[in-house]
Amino acid sequence: MTSAPTESPPVRRGPLRRLYDWVLSWADSPRGTQALAVISFAESSFFPIPPDVLQIALSVAKPKRSFFYAAVSAVASVAGGVAGWAIGAGLWHLMAPWFFSYVPGFSPEKFEYVETLYQGNAFLAIFAAAFTPIPYKVFTIAAGACSVPLGTLVLASALGRSLRFFLVAAVTFFFGPTAKHVLDRYLEPATIILCLAIVGGFVAIKFLMPSH
Repeated sequence: MTSAPTESPPVRRGPLRRLYDWVLSWADSPRGTQALAVISFAESSFFPIPPDVLQIALSVAKPKRSFFYAAVSAVASVAGGVAGWAIGAGLWHLMAPWFFSYVPGFSPEKFEYVETLYQGNAFLAIFAAAFTPIPYKVFTIAAGACSVPLGTLVLASALGRSLRFFLVAAVTFFFGPTAKHVLDRYLEPATIILCLAIVGGFVAIKFLMPSH
């Protein structure tokens, strides 16, 4: 007599995975665009899931709106960066323990490292964080805490975030149903390589332009 097969225990999902699934669930909602704006805003200071996740899902479903979704992500993300700057400028001495304890990506060591970057070139540091997988939220809050001018943050963020989200939109628009696979595999290395090329261009211009 054979024994009945035992059922496998259910797979337990961690809190970040459940949050990731919750973000994706908005792709099937009529309020998906509003959710994208809110998530893009919140990710710039404390939310752990990048807006690319929802932007890609929305764009794959409606490729003709890919660039519209990119604009929503960029504008809301830069606005969230301003909010992060305000937290750093006015509330960091009160909120630092909470961020270091509960917000993924934050640690005293990372914060101190960003402070050293801002002593060099704050614009390029913020641009790199806005464009690549580097935790952008650490840079927005550190910018306020380190008295980086708000205009520098807005300009660098607008450039970096727009390039990133419109790159996602272009891939989704031109590759259609295969875009998610392409972005999952190549987005991070592509943004890093492009960022190095752009930063290298800035540095070359600085040294090649004659000083007055």
